[in-house]
Amino acid sequence: MDDFAMRAPLAIEGVSYAYGAKRALDNVSLTLASARLTALLGPNGAGKTTLFALITGLFDSRTGRIRIDGHELKRDRSKALSGLGIVFQAQTLDLDLTVERNLRYFAALRGLSKREAGERIATLLDQVGLADQRHAKVRALSGGQRRRVEVARALLDRPRLLLLDEPSTGLDIATRRWLVAEVHRLAREEGIAVLWATHLVDEVLPEDDLIVVEKGRIVARGEVGQVVRDAGAEGLDDAFTRLTSMREEESL
Repeated sequence: MDDFAMRAPLAIEGVSYAYGAKRALDNVSLTLASARLTALLGPNGAGKTTLFALITGLFDSRTGRIRIDGHELKRDRSKALSGLGIVFQAQTLDLDLTVERNLRYFAALRGLSKREAGERIATLLDQVGLADQRHAKVRALSGGQRRRVEVARALLDRPRLLLLDEPSTGLDIATRRWLVAEVHRLAREEGIAVLWATHLVDEVLPEDDLIVVEKGRIVARGEVGQVVRDAGAEGLDDAFTRLTSMREEESL
């Protein structure tokens, strides 16, 4: 890896992964910059969730390297993961605890003092519009409200890197729009590097960096406008269709 990748919030080099004979990722390399949102766009089954499992240490690849905030995941797992916040596709809150108790439990796991945790929780709940729900049990919240709590949880210890795996799944239109806007604001104003996995082109904004994946491979990357031009397309929807269709044709 070059000097830039060594210092980047996330740098992946030559990572592959297979489930038995089926290859889910094939020689994937990417580097994220601070204060930018990178959209990882691909159809279902393209390898997005597998890549996230490798970045978070849930899976281990025998090939390639992953560095988070300068720390190599295989060699210094605890330091690498300490700079990471994540919002999973499936909701992972304890439904029988209050919003505040869920956040305090996670803050304790991340090593925040009670005072610091209290201050961060108050700030973040206000930021996500749930200050008046801090004593409500998560079970009583809507799906959109629960997702807001998960965003707050991911930000508790001020990560340099934020991963979101299909975060809008099951959300109503208003909450989905809020989530897209809020995460872009976080990247822009707080300097966080964001990797947003999605199969929905309308979640990708013109100013985003873009990586298109299909069948475990990166088939296009760059600024959105450049990807569209390189694909000879009229817009992102058309480019995405062309890029993924080309991979389908190559496999025939």
